[in-house]
Amino acid sequence: MNPSLLARFTIAGACLAAAASNATRAAEPADSGYTRTRYPIVLVAGLLGFEKIGSIDYFYGIPAALQDGGATVYGSAVSAANSSEVRGEQLLRELRALQQVHGHARFNLVGHSHGGPTIRYVAAVAPELVASVTTVATPHFGSKTADGIEHLTSWTGTTGVFAEIANALARLIGVIAGSPELPQDSLAALQSLNTRGALDFNRRFPQGAPTRECGVGPAEAGGVRYYSAGGTEVHTNALDVADVLMVLTGTFFGSERNDGLVGRCSSHWGQVLRSDYGWNHLDAVNHTFGLRGAFAPDPVQFYRNQANRLRLAGL
Repeated sequence: MNPSLLARFTIAGACLAAAASNATRAAEPADSGYTRTRYPIVLVAGLLGFEKIGSIDYFYGIPAALQDGGATVYGSAVSAANSSEVRGEQLLRELRALQQVHGHARFNLVGHSHGGPTIRYVAAVAPELVASVTTVATPHFGSKTADGIEHLTSWTGTTGVFAEIANALARLIGVIAGSPELPQDSLAALQSLNTRGALDFNRRFPQGAPTRECGVGPAEAGGVRYYSAGGTEVHTNALDVADVLMVLTGTFFGSERNDGLVGRCSSHWGQVLRSDYGWNHLDAVNHTFGLRGAFAPDPVQFYRNQANRLRLAGL
């Protein structure tokens, strides 16, 4: 196909998908109650993530869409790069502060990528604070990309150099996101996200674990509801420069279906809503600036639907 024709087709398809999504939302009156959960929703970013930089949310366009339907939504400021446990303790302090200031009894936690183990940690150590856990594009059983980076840097003797560069980037993100005081440790993050680290984390915090390989886990554990979702596309939009990175990182998976950073089965935890959305890893949080496959489901609507699911469950 002619490249310019392909680009026009991609743009047209993306516009149609956006128009359909906007029409769905426009059909509901403002503050329709569609997303008005009983407990507040807290959004937790993944590796090298942030709550907000300027007017740009990490969960791009998602907080406003949830609030429009009546939800109370908070972002979370945790280390851009650190272990699941360190990030989890930071989140736990935030939740307790919100509880003290606003009187919230419990929270619905939503984590993307490394945000998944982060919120699972909180649910395991303080289940009284957590109503539900929803993980999106999370490598619960480790990421082959993390394994590959660890092996490659070890083989080439560049582990220290990699750590310095990654830590510098994480510190920069912390500064521009308004959280320069947060500690950054890229090697701790890598060890949390590789297969070995993920399996050890699961051994210590098994709540919601699938009962068989690539299966589903209990929908509820310790009084907390567990949900998960993920995608299986890598290159989804010719205009999205971030797709180049997803293609490169996706090579570590060979023939395994993945989103560029997470294998399909690795995203399974608790009640699996769907693990084959037409998204890559960044599409799952509506980046880059909402670019996605021409006919892929709208990720913003996914989060709205999940909020409505929580509302109907009394959460």
